[in-house]
Amino acid sequence: MLAVRRTTLAALSAAVLVAFGLAGCTAQADSEPDAAVDSTPSSQVQASGTSPIVFAFVCRVDDSDRTETYTTYSAVWKDARSACRAERITGTEESAQQRAAVRAADGAASLEDLATACALTGSGPWTSSVTSARDDRVAAGLAEYCPGHPEMDHLRHAMAAYRG
Repeated sequence: MLAVRRTTLAALSAAVLVAFGLAGCTAQADSEPDAAVDSTPSSQVQASGTSPIVFAFVCRVDDSDRTETYTTYSAVWKDARSACRAERITGTEESAQQRAAVRAADGAASLEDLATACALTGSGPWTSSVTSARDDRVAAGLAEYCPGHPEMDHLRHAMAAYRG
C-alpha cells in the first residue's frame, strides 16, 4: 500500500511540475500586437520567386471516355493506367531533376512528354527495345526523371543493349 501511495504522489508531483512549467512558458510569451498582423487582401499581393513544376496525370479509365486524375506516379502505376497525359498544375521553374532529365533527352522529349511517359507502365519505352538515337535520348531522360519507375530495370537494359 505504501508503494502505491509513493507512485501516486510521484505522478501527481510530476503533473504539477509540468503544469507550472507550461504556465511559465505561456506567461513569458509575448502576444502578437494587432498592428503586426498584415491585413492586406491577398489579391493585392504580388507573386515573387519561383516554385517547382508539378504535374497531375489525367488518365482514361479502361476503354471508356471517363477519366481519373492522379497526383502521384505511384497511384497511376498502382491502377495500371495506360492512357494518360501529364498536365501542369502548378510551378514556374523546372526542378534540378527535371532540368537534368530534359538535358539528357536532348530535344527528343519535352518535360511534359517525360512526365507523361513516367506515369505509364506496361508500354512504350518501358517494354520495348531502344532502336534509335532518339529512343536512347528519351530513355536517358526518363532514367533521370523517374528513377523509381517499376520498370526501370528493363529501360536500363534496353539502353545498355543499344549502346553496346
